[in-house]
Amino acid sequence: MSKGRPIRTARELADAGLIDAAAEEAISHVASRYAVAITPAVANLIDRGYPDDPIARQFVPDPAELTLTPEERADPIGDGSHSPVAGIVHRYPDRVLLKAVHVCPVYCRFCFRREMVGPQGLGTLTTAELDAAIAYIETHSEIWEVILTGGDPLVLSPRRLGEILERLQAIDHVKVVRFHTRVPVVEPERIDADLVAALKASGKTTYVALHANHPRELTAEARAATARLIDAGIVMVSQSVLLRGVNDDPEVLAELMRAFVEARIKPYYLHHPDLAPGTSHFRLSIEEGQTLAASLRGRISGLCQPTYILDIPGGHGKAVISASAISAEGGGCYTITDFRGNAHSYPPKGQ
Repeated sequence: MSKGRPIRTARELADAGLIDAAAEEAISHVASRYAVAITPAVANLIDRGYPDDPIARQFVPDPAELTLTPEERADPIGDGSHSPVAGIVHRYPDRVLLKAVHVCPVYCRFCFRREMVGPQGLGTLTTAELDAAIAYIETHSEIWEVILTGGDPLVLSPRRLGEILERLQAIDHVKVVRFHTRVPVVEPERIDADLVAALKASGKTTYVALHANHPRELTAEARAATARLIDAGIVMVSQSVLLRGVNDDPEVLAELMRAFVEARIKPYYLHHPDLAPGTSHFRLSIEEGQTLAASLRGRISGLCQPTYILDIPGGHGKAVISASAISAEGGGCYTITDFRGNAHSYPPKGQ
């Protein structure tokens, strides 16, 4: 199991063989703008001999990140417009995000909160801010689910997590607590008995949403970490981002979704990439994404099917954007396209 310090600077990236020494100055400019961290577990996954390695593409800074396009936004999904108090995002009636911390064990180069996370970001909630966030949840009885995100909530110590969750335990109308994390993949040794116990401290139904984008991320160590969570009664779902050069291939996507299911993790969301600054080199068109999402139908089990979604810019929430398999034909009939691309009438004509 890999332990040690994360790689954080251009010099350390060069020393680790993850960038050419000639690129060090350009990468330093990127690192001064957006946070960098690559854990030993991730560094060990990167194939230094393959220039288009999909793991490296997710975590190793690229000068392309300094290219901004007109449509990009510092807050692409509108967290700020739905934040009544620090650390809370209340976009949907029955659930809130609780962002107790704005740091991560690794920093994805396509992160939609890249302007908020990292050493230069919003930091960890102060005691007073956390008190106000918990009070908000207490006084809004419509809140059924609290989603801890950030940042990555599992960078908090088990003691700190336990304290937050014990406070949620006292709020009767909160029934479900969910965590969004990369930790089981990027720092699997952190998922130990103390952390598992802390995750269950609320006494609520507990879900963990694991973010992974390529099947190679689900190493033996990562699967052992997720098994520790699942064996403790924590339900796991997945979320992935559709990324050019990482998983924009039907076979890679299929392998990723199968790997989740084999690990007892239900595929949940496949995100269209958000309009975060400096991420245009990752983005596919919606039409390309719809074709890839449709390619999973029939190719893999229904257990493996994620929902392809887009967060509407400006804070208007998620929309399912999968290409429809059905269209009106007239006369009470519809045209339905099967997974092979063949069209059929429903109800069958003449019947």
